[in-house]
Amino acid sequence: MVRAIAPIILLLISNIFMTFAWYGHLKFKTSTLWAVVLVSWGIAFFEYCFQVPANRIGYETYNAAQLKTIQEVITLVVFSVFSVLYLKEQFKWNYIVGFVLIVLAVFFIFKKW
Repeated sequence: MVRAIAPIILLLISNIFMTFAWYGHLKFKTSTLWAVVLVSWGIAFFEYCFQVPANRIGYETYNAAQLKTIQEVITLVVFSVFSVLYLKEQFKWNYIVGFVLIVLAVFFIFKKW
């Protein structure tokens, strides 16, 4: 059970770091591009510190396609929360439809055929 949950927790943490690395600078429009790139790289280092172990541990329980699917779902959830709370963007109905379709993809990836 721990081997199944640990990679999910690590992927969640890594995605929080990566979302800030990729999109956090959008609030700092006056900062120079080189400065935000360097800061983003610094943040991304911590993302890798969680992402790599998540995949290493997760591969003992999940196959690569399942790991990638888990990571993408977590990315969308983290980004949705980030865009609403941090960037103050509106969450629209068509986003929900898109996420439902992604959940359908998760079903097909994890279904034992």
